[in-house]
Order: sequence, then structure tokens, then C-alpha cells
Amino acid sequence: MPRLNLTFACGKYDRMEALRTGDVRVEGVDLNYVAIENPREIFDRMGGGKEFDAAEFSSSEFISRMARGDRSFVALPVFPSRVFRHSFIYVNRRAGISKPKDLEGKRVGVALYTQTAAVWMRGHLAHQYGVDLSTVRWVQGAIEKAGQHGEPHAPPLLKPVTIEPNRSGRSLTDLLAAGEIDALFGARRPTTKHPDVVPLFADGKAVEQAYFRETGIFPIMHLVAMRRDVYERHPWIATSLYDACVEAKTWARARLKEHGALRYMLPWQHFYVDEMEEVFGGDPWPYGVEANRPTLAALVQYMVEQHLIAKPIPLEELFVPLPGAIGS
Repeated sequence: MPRLNLTFACGKYDRMEALRTGDVRVEGVDLNYVAIENPREIFDRMGGGKEFDAAEFSSSEFISRMARGDRSFVALPVFPSRVFRHSFIYVNRRAGISKPKDLEGKRVGVALYTQTAAVWMRGHLAHQYGVDLSTVRWVQGAIEKAGQHGEPHAPPLLKPVTIEPNRSGRSLTDLLAAGEIDALFGARRPTTKHPDVVPLFADGKAVEQAYFRETGIFPIMHLVAMRRDVYERHPWIATSLYDACVEAKTWARARLKEHGALRYMLPWQHFYVDEMEEVFGGDPWPYGVEANRPTLAALVQYMVEQHLIAKPIPLEELFVPLPGAIGS
């Protein structure tokens, strides 16, 4: 049987690098790895025009589409992007915010209210710190430039929320430095070195490690989506691509432990790897549904609470079955 051509758009992550270089092959597939550094571009092109056969995709956008009956895509339980998010909440020190509860009643910038990163940050604040999110006034726009953040295709919220578009002609980072917004929730930390712009949590790493030790949750940002028409014509592709992603991740983890000549510009790389192994007790980046059940369940719960979806979706319904897959 001839090999099938498949386009796959994804960032140039270490856990995906072997797929991009061809060091790991997808069984039965000639993979055209389309490397795009800006995730929002991938989401907009996949969600709006279905430009790729498969792609890295926003978890919250995929779940929202599924909940509204949009079956354009299927998902694989492969998670190219995961990020702890407590340390991505920044405040203006003159806004009187010294603890999470102080965010109540404040004006807070966010790239997209529906963005997965923002869903996680609001979930942390509500569940861990009792913040009443209904009191927050949201200002939506790009973090480091004027205007909006991409061309998203996520469904509208099910309940109105106070969100105003940023029409100032300046970035949200600039507004934060000027004190025109009080805080900023971003998928990236602000690049400004303004003395008034500081993280909400002074030791974000310690807060995030404590959160993981307590909950077992390492927040998932992105999954892998495949066009449903491609999957229905060739359902075996899902297992082949999943297995290849697992193998590529194993390939990358092995190279993290090569300390003779440092692969990354981290002078104490071996110490960082040792710390990672100690905190996570093994693979910090598992694939599959079962290994990620607490994380996925929390994301779905937060999306219900924040009016992105009407009710929880069983996790098994979010992802295609993978008979014979090699594991996480």
C-alpha cells in the first residue's frame, strides 16, 4: 500500500523535533511537518480554513467546538504545549494588588478571554484563592502590540462577561506599565522591564511546584487536532501519528539527559533535569487520556464554570480511540 501524504502544523518543540527532522517516522505516512512558531497562527489557519490535515490546536477552542456540536475535527491525546500559569499573572504595583483576592473589581488585560491559558489562570484564582471572577473587568487584545490577538474562531460565551476590546492603539503590556489596566493574564510574560510591572506571585516557581504536588495537574494548553474527513477516510492514521509522537517525546527526553556537551543553553542543565525527575517522578509530559485525567477534568470543569461550555463532556468523548497505541 502506498504511503499517505499528511500535512502536520506544529511548533518546533523538542518533543516534536524528531518528527520534523525525520528521525522518527509515522508508520504508513509521508509527513510534511509545517513548522510554525506562532501557535495562534496555526489555530487560526486550522480552525478557519482547515489548511492542514492535522495540527497543534487550542484545547479550549477544540472543547468549545465539540460542546456546540461542531465535529469538523477529531483530537488525539497528544499535548505539545503544557505550561504552569501562576507565574504568568502580572500586576502594576501601584494598583494595590498584593494577593489574588485583590484582583476583584480590577481591570485586567487578557489576550483572549477564551484562550486556554486564561481559562487556567481564572480557574487557579477561583479554586485556590476564592477570587470572585464576576467582579473583574476584562480588556482583550494583543499583549505586545496594538490591536487584537489573531483571528480566533472559538464559539461565543454562553453567558455575558464584561469584556472590552483594547482600542487604545497600544499593547496591553504598555497599558499595564502606565497603570491603565491593573493586571495582565498572558500566555507569555510581558517583555517590559518597567519597575511597576511585577508578578502577582513573587516566587512563582515555588507556587507552581506546590500546586503540582497537591493536585497532580500540569496544565495542558494544546492538543493535536485532525480533520474529521481525513480521519474517517483513514482512521489508522490516528494511531500511527500518536505512536510517532510518543516515540519522538521519548527521543527528546533521552537527549535532555546527555550532559557531555550541552544540547541547550542551560549551564546547569543536569541539575534542572534532576529536579524535574524528582518533582514529576518520571515522565513530566505524558500523553493519553488516563495519565492526564485530573488535568483534563479540571480544564473541562473550569470551562463550564466560565461559561465556555454548558456542561462537562466525558473525557473519552473528546479523543479518538487508539487501539494498539504504544502508550504515553
